[in-house]
Amino acid sequence: MASCRACDLRVLVVIACGLVTIIILALGIWMTVITVQKGSLASSSTIPIDFCRNGGTWENGRCVCPDLWKGRRCTIANFCENSTYESFTFDRIPVGKYGSSHQRCDKDTLNAGNPMATRLCNITKYGVIVLQNVTIGNCNENLETLAKQIDNISSQSLNISNEAQILTSDAKRLTPDNVTSATRVVGQIFNTSRNASSEAKAVAVATVSQLLEAKEDVFQSAAAATDYDDTFATLIEQMEIYSTSLGNESVVEPNVAVQSVAFSSEGTEQSKNVRFSVKKGTSDSLTSGSTVVETNVDALNPDIETELQILLQTSKSDTKSCGFVVYQKNKLFQSKTFKTKSDFSQKIISSKTDKNGDQGTSVNIVFNPRYDSKEFQLYSYACVYWSFSKKDWDTNGCHKIRATDGLLYCHCNHTTNFAVLMSFEKKYKYPESLNILSSVGCALSITGLALTIVFQIVTRNIRKTSVTWVLVSLCISMLIFNLLFVFGIENSNKNLKKDGNNTIQSDPDANEMLTQDIYDVRNPTCTVVAALLHYFLLVTFTWTGLSAAQLYFLLIRTMKPLPQYFILFISLIGWGVPAVVVAMTLGIIFSQNGSQWELNYRQEEICWLAVSGNNGLITSPLLWSFIIPITIILINNIVIFIIIIVKVIWKTNLNLTSTKKVSSLKKVLSTLSISVVFGITWILAYFMLIGNEDVRIVFNYMFCLLNTTQGLQIFILYTVRTKIFQNKASEVLKSLSLSTGRVKLKPSVTTMRLRVRMYNMLRSLPTLSERFRLLEPSVIMEETTLSESDQANPSI
Repeated sequence: MASCRACDLRVLVVIACGLVTIIILALGIWMTVITVQKGSLASSSTIPIDFCRNGGTWENGRCVCPDLWKGRRCTIANFCENSTYESFTFDRIPVGKYGSSHQRCDKDTLNAGNPMATRLCNITKYGVIVLQNVTIGNCNENLETLAKQIDNISSQSLNISNEAQILTSDAKRLTPDNVTSATRVVGQIFNTSRNASSEAKAVAVATVSQLLEAKEDVFQSAAAATDYDDTFATLIEQMEIYSTSLGNESVVEPNVAVQSVAFSSEGTEQSKNVRFSVKKGTSDSLTSGSTVVETNVDALNPDIETELQILLQTSKSDTKSCGFVVYQKNKLFQSKTFKTKSDFSQKIISSKTDKNGDQGTSVNIVFNPRYDSKEFQLYSYACVYWSFSKKDWDTNGCHKIRATDGLLYCHCNHTTNFAVLMSFEKKYKYPESLNILSSVGCALSITGLALTIVFQIVTRNIRKTSVTWVLVSLCISMLIFNLLFVFGIENSNKNLKKDGNNTIQSDPDANEMLTQDIYDVRNPTCTVVAALLHYFLLVTFTWTGLSAAQLYFLLIRTMKPLPQYFILFISLIGWGVPAVVVAMTLGIIFSQNGSQWELNYRQEEICWLAVSGNNGLITSPLLWSFIIPITIILINNIVIFIIIIVKVIWKTNLNLTSTKKVSSLKKVLSTLSISVVFGITWILAYFMLIGNEDVRIVFNYMFCLLNTTQGLQIFILYTVRTKIFQNKASEVLKSLSLSTGRVKLKPSVTTMRLRVRMYNMLRSLPTLSERFRLLEPSVIMEETTLSESDQANPSI
C-alpha cells in the first residue's frame, strides 16, 4: 500500500510539473508568434528608407543632406569635383568651404602634418559652381608664431589672414592652444585700429567658421586658459563692430554669416526697423541664400521656412547702419552656468547699431529650433544675451513673449549677442508592463522559492548546516530579486501625464536661467530599486558561485572536511562582496557626475543599470559592475559543473562499494539540479546580443522561460523530489482521504515504518557509500548522513 501511494504521488508530481511546463512553453510560443506578426505588420507600413539619397537622413518631415548634396531628396550636387593645381591635388569640396590639399607639410617643419594649400569652392550669383585659385601656405609658420605677428597686421593683413585660414582648415587637428592663437589673430584682423583690408576680414570670417568645426572638448579645454575670456570676448566684440561696416553687403560662410544694413539719410525722424531672417536649408550649413534682410517693417513675420528671425527697432535719428552676425554653433560662448549634453546646436544672433548705447533700441526675436522631435520634447527655454561683464549668459532686460504657433519669441531692450537656451525632455520609450510569460514565470518562482526556504529550514536537522545555509541564502536572494523585479522594475515616471506635442511643460512666462539642456524627471525610488536589483542579483550569482565551490569540496575532495568558520566566511563573501561592488559603483558615478548622477547609474525606461556611460558601453556601470563580475562567476561555475559531470555523475567509480546502480534518469536529473543552482542557463543572455533580430527573439524567450522559472525549478528539483517531502505529502493525502472516508489507515504506524526503514537503510551504508550518495539527486539536495553529522561540527 505504501509503495502504491508513493507511486501515485510521483505520478501526480510528474503530471503537475508537465502541465506547468506545457503551459509555460505554450505562452512562450504564443508570445513569439505575436511578436513576429507585429514585426511583419510594422515593416510593411514603414516609409521606404531610400527616399533620401546620397547619405541624407529624414528628420522632422524633410531630408537633411550632407554638405556635398542638396535638394528635396539630396540628389543635386553641391560640390566642386576633384581638381589638380600644379603639384597640389584636392578631393571634392562642398560649396562655400575650403578644401585641403593632399600634400602635407614635412615632419621636420613647424607646420608638420597640416595641408600645404587650400582651395575655395564658391557659387556665383547666377548659381554656377566655380573653383577659386589655390592659396599656398608656409610650412614654417604655425598659429603660435602667427599670433606673434599681430603688430604686422596693418601691412600684411591678407597674408596673415590666409595663413590663419590654411592652418585652421583641418579642424580635427586643432588643439586648445591652436584655437586660442587663431582666435587672437582673427580678432586683431577685425580690430578697426589695425586697418586690415576688407579681403583679409572676409577670409577671417572663413577662419572663424572653420574654428567652429573643432571639437567641443577642445573649446572646453581652451576655456581653462587664463587669457581665454579676453581673447574670445575680443573676437566677439570686434565681429559685432565689423557687421556694421559692410554697407548693404554680407559675408556668408557655413557656420557664420555677417550682414550689414545701411540706413538712408531720409526719414531720420522716424524709427528705423530692420528684419533679418535665417531660412532653413537642406543641410546644417549656411549658404548665400540662407539670409534675408527687410527694412521698413513693423513686426516679426516668420513662415514655415524661417529658422531664426530678429527685428531691430531703433529711434535714434543719427543711426546710420546696423549689423547682424549669426553663429551656427555656440562654441565661442563657453558658459559656466549652462551645460550641454546633446549635440543640438544653439544658434547665436548678434545685432548692433553703429552708435554706442542701447537707449531707444530694442529687439524682438523668434527662434524655430532644430531638434529630433521623435526623441525629444521641448520642456523650457530662456531668452538670454551674452554678458561681457559676467562672461556668461544673462536674462537681464529680456523676457519671453507667449505664442501659440510653437515658435519661441523673445524681447530684449538692448542689443548684443542673443540666444535661446533650451531644455529638452527626452521622450523615453517606456516598455509595456510585464507580459503574461514573465508574470506567470516570476509568480511560480516566488512561490517555489518561498516553499523551498520553509522546507529547508524545517528539515535543517537532517543535513549539514552549511548545505542548508548555502541553499537558503541563494533562495532568499533570488526571492527578493524576483519580488523587486515584479513590483519595482517599471519606472513610475511612465504613468506621469505627458503632452504628446512639442509644447512647454514649465511656466511659459518665467524667463529663468537654465542650467542644462536635458531635463530629467527625478525619481529617487526608481534609483533605489535599481540599486537593490543590482545588489540582490549580484548576491544571487555570488551564492551560485559559493554553491559551486561547496559542491566541489564535498564531491571532488570528499575526504577533507570543510574548514572551520566556513559558514561565516561564505556569508561575508555572499552578502558582503556585492555590497562593496554596488557601493563603489554608486560612489564613483556620484563623484564624476555630481547632482546629475542618477541617469548615469540607471536607465530611465526601467529601474535597472544604465547600458551606456559617458563614453558608451565601455564606461557603463552595467559592464564593469555587473557583466564582468557575472561573467567571471559563470566561467567558474561552468568549469566546476563540467568537472563534477565528468568525474562524478557520469563516471562509474570502481572504488565505491555501493551495490545500488544509478539510473540514467537520475543522472540526468542530477545534472539538471546542479545546472539550475549554478545558474548555467544565464549563458543565454550572451546569445541575446546577436545582431539578427529573429535569432535574438528566440533566445530572448528561451532566456525568459528558463530564468523566470528558476525558482520553480529549484523547488521541483530540491524539494518536491526529496523523500521527506514526498512522505509529508503522502501524509497530507492520507489525512485528506481519511477525512473524506475513502481511505482508513493508521497514519502513525505507516509514518513510523517509513522512518525506521529510512534510518536502517542509512545506518547500513558505510561512510564511503554515504559520500557516493552525494552524487545522487536526492542526496545532493538533502545531505542526509548520520555518520557525517556525528563526526562533524554541527556549526559547519
